[in-house]
Amino acid sequence: MPVPDVSQHTLAELVSLTGRRAVVTGGARGLGKAIALRLAEAGADVVIGDLDEDLAVRTAAELAETHGVRAEGHRLDVASTDSVVALADATVEHLGGIDIWVNNAGIFPNTPLLELSDEQWDQVFAVNARGALVGAREAARRMTAAGSGGVIVNVVSTAGFRGTGPGLAAYVGSKHAVRGLTRQLALELAPQGIRVLGVAPSYVPTEGNQAMLAAALEALGQPLGGPSVDAPPVEYMATPLLGRVGTPDDIARVALFAASDLSAFMTGSTLLADGGETA
Repeated sequence: MPVPDVSQHTLAELVSLTGRRAVVTGGARGLGKAIALRLAEAGADVVIGDLDEDLAVRTAAELAETHGVRAEGHRLDVASTDSVVALADATVEHLGGIDIWVNNAGIFPNTPLLELSDEQWDQVFAVNARGALVGAREAARRMTAAGSGGVIVNVVSTAGFRGTGPGLAAYVGSKHAVRGLTRQLALELAPQGIRVLGVAPSYVPTEGNQAMLAAALEALGQPLGGPSVDAPPVEYMATPLLGRVGTPDDIARVALFAASDLSAFMTGSTLLADGGETA
């Protein structure tokens, strides 16, 4: 099923997601919430899946109130296939289908390589890699059944392009896996009219990233604030070519591009949203 030619659409039509149904995993805070907000602003109805069900519900209520869309929050554990299936089924039941699925949920524990256990490795891959696979598969099954195609967006990382800080072997490995998975899913799902794109952010100061960086500094034997105990962890990150550290919305706008018809002739690519960090 070929994707439609949208060459004659206006810019407003290309960016609009009115009438589309989106799922964002790990969408209650941080990058996921920023992405959900932009999708809702573009007109999509949004389901937030998150381990923190209460926060997911509150975030969904914020989307509905701010942008006038339908929005729901549900508990989701992406490491559990049953949980992912339940969320996909609930989305179809309550919103009528799935047009966009954003695999954003992820973990990034910091463990020095010589101390990394098999169980810790498996946990990271269960969430970051298998979670993305299961989310994409369940979304694609429902998109295919509906015969309408759709878009899957995988949040990768610059860690999917290179090594990064010490203690993150499992995280880097999992994100390389998701980047490769994005290419393979694009190949397999194109006949169903389903596009698959990755978005690879550099470090942005979210709650989770701040905690990850603090753990990395501790592993290096450095206090959180370094020479200045008041210095926020973000100050330890290299400034990208564009002169500032990114914000969650910098990444969300790229995800919106990937989910919308602005990128209608793209699939299989992973878009770097890193301020030139990996240039």
